[in-house]
Amino acid sequence: MKKIKIGIIICNRYYTCTGGKCFRSAANREGAFSVYKDKEIEITGFTSCGGCPGSNIEYAPEEMKKNGVTHIHFATGFLVGYPPCPYMEHFKKFITEKYGMKVIFGTHPIPQKYYLTHTRINTWNNKFLSDSIKPSLTDELTRLSYD
Repeated sequence: MKKIKIGIIICNRYYTCTGGKCFRSAANREGAFSVYKDKEIEITGFTSCGGCPGSNIEYAPEEMKKNGVTHIHFATGFLVGYPPCPYMEHFKKFITEKYGMKVIFGTHPIPQKYYLTHTRINTWNNKFLSDSIKPSLTDELTRLSYD
């Protein structure tokens, strides 16, 4: 079985994040990493977008690709920060077209506290966002464990 090499890009709002929830969910194949439940994966890169409007988006995927990354995950923070990142669609199109990499939105399961708030205020009210959160949606018990 060929190992899938993954790069994670986090929103710069969370630039001090150590990645604990992302690495935990990758190890447990939870959230957006559940698609790899029967596959071997390696997280080969972890960086921030560089801040709005994504100053690191041109550079980071290129460097990650040199290290064998084929899949880029945008961390769950892009989806649950308020507001959700307005550049995600552009990032996906750019990375897919320029580097031929698969782009997935989300890493760890959406924590319950964010799920409740965003559901209540109807944040994910368009097709792009409602589709983008699907890989990170899980059951309530799992969401609570990521609070």
